[in-house]
Amino acid sequence: MLYIVPTPIGNLKDITLRALDALREVDAVFCEDTRRTVQLLNHFGLQKKLFRYHEHDERSVAAAMGWLRSGKSAALVTDGGSPCISDPGRRLVALARQTGIRVTALPGPSAVIAAAAGSGLPCDSFVFLGFLPRSRGKIVKALKAAFELKKTVILFESPYRLKKFLALAREEFGPGLTAVIAREISKVYEEWTGALIDETISKLEAAGDVKGEVVVLLRPPEAVEDEPEEDPGADLP
Repeated sequence: MLYIVPTPIGNLKDITLRALDALREVDAVFCEDTRRTVQLLNHFGLQKKLFRYHEHDERSVAAAMGWLRSGKSAALVTDGGSPCISDPGRRLVALARQTGIRVTALPGPSAVIAAAAGSGLPCDSFVFLGFLPRSRGKIVKALKAAFELKKTVILFESPYRLKKFLALAREEFGPGLTAVIAREISKVYEEWTGALIDETISKLEAAGDVKGEVVVLLRPPEAVEDEPEEDPGADLP
């Protein structure tokens, strides 16, 4: 049995009761960084066998699959948030399902969902791009395709590249673009900055160096407000 267990993205109180139950019950924990995960387990008084899981290391994937095939259970975690969402885990989940190993995914902390909810932008439907490629051409291509859907676009960006990325977006897509920056969600220094992109850039420049985890939300000017679908059962008694 493989449990996909989201872990706090900031405040340790964001852990769910089901996540704690799963971590207590499993035979081992597959994690992104044993040092980070042991701190989390120690905080909640848990002691578990830990294995560092490398998504792109065939031996690591094979070892994890060997553990599961032996009939033992495991929880898959990352340093924060939900595994498999711009974090390691997809290959292991796919292999487990292909070989008949039961997989269950627990709901829990997600920087994407928290940013969408707190942005004030229409997010009944949105496009999530994860981390964009590094080359300018590929960045522009990805954004252009996403903006054609006329939805809010959400992505992750390094704090060290954030200002450069916003300048690129402004240059390519114009001043009508809305940009909201959610920084350090659920942490002590949580901060939200959002307006038309020129104002957002000015605020970031005035603030100095950007630090911490960053989520970027972009809304093209031609996007329309999401309209709720009619409930087919609304007129039923």
